[in-house]
Amino acid sequence: MAVVAWGRFFARAWLCRRAWQGCSRQYRAAFCAELKQPLAIEKVDHRPVCPHEVRVNVHFCGVNFADILVCRGQYQEKPHLPFTPGMEFSGIVLETGTDVSTVKESLWKIPEGVALREAAVLPISYGTAVLALEHRARTQPGETVLVTAAAGATGLAMIDVATNVLQAKVIAAAGNEQKCKLAMQRGAQSSVNYSQGSLKEAVRKLVGSGGVNVVIDTVGGDVFLEALRSLAWEGRIVVVGFAGGTIASVPANVLLLKSISATGMSWGQYKNKNFSLFSSILSSVLRYCQQGRIQPYIGAEFKLEEVNDAFLHVIQRKSTGKVLLSLK
Repeated sequence: MAVVAWGRFFARAWLCRRAWQGCSRQYRAAFCAELKQPLAIEKVDHRPVCPHEVRVNVHFCGVNFADILVCRGQYQEKPHLPFTPGMEFSGIVLETGTDVSTVKESLWKIPEGVALREAAVLPISYGTAVLALEHRARTQPGETVLVTAAAGATGLAMIDVATNVLQAKVIAAAGNEQKCKLAMQRGAQSSVNYSQGSLKEAVRKLVGSGGVNVVIDTVGGDVFLEALRSLAWEGRIVVVGFAGGTIASVPANVLLLKSISATGMSWGQYKNKNFSLFSSILSSVLRYCQQGRIQPYIGAEFKLEEVNDAFLHVIQRKSTGKVLLSLK
């Protein structure tokens, strides 16, 4: 059975599993043995599957900025060393423990017609997009959505979901012309390069003084403040992250004057706080992909042995769309 998974970090017996039946009795794993140091690829002997565990032959892993923060010791959750970083993968279930009757809680069955490569893109980027746009912002058809960091994995997923699932109009905001062009190619109706001037003024030229209905911000800092001031009456802004490195203070007077709603969301927390919603959203994302309503974009693909190059690719802001590790 093909599955897609979401999790925090993985123990030695879970990630990067080689084929079990009839093949090597070892698997490869990328280990973080020391914070702020390159990961090491090791071959690890298998161990029996415990009663509540599932053995998966992993084909693709998503690379996220949060993985890098974990390996630097800068993430809110700090696993014990050594550990294998990673929050999402796709693969084939090979074996289940004696107490496992169904595969659930961390694994979702990939429907027919969805490739393993595409499936690995979905859990974090598209789960975040659907939660932010549908559940937190309550985006309606015909509304205008401003997406910051629009050419990143989450940004492109936001554009895809807003445009093709929710039938909203998207203004993509990014840091250079190449990224703006990509966002337009992926479905945004217009774009703004916020490295060339005021984001607020650029948005005003596009939509007039009325403003946008929804902002999804993953940058923070001055970009967040400019986006906040671009909102229409009763607009909604959802804080998803702080990729720019600066956490802005919210000017409450702006919220008051326009009756604006400012909310945050942490996708990973929903697994523990509201699992039914978390699971429902992942199921919806897989269904959207199967129906062809969304088209995940993969910007770069690296082999497992190139994991440190993949991390550097993200750190240097060279990445657009999702970065994947291929184990096959």
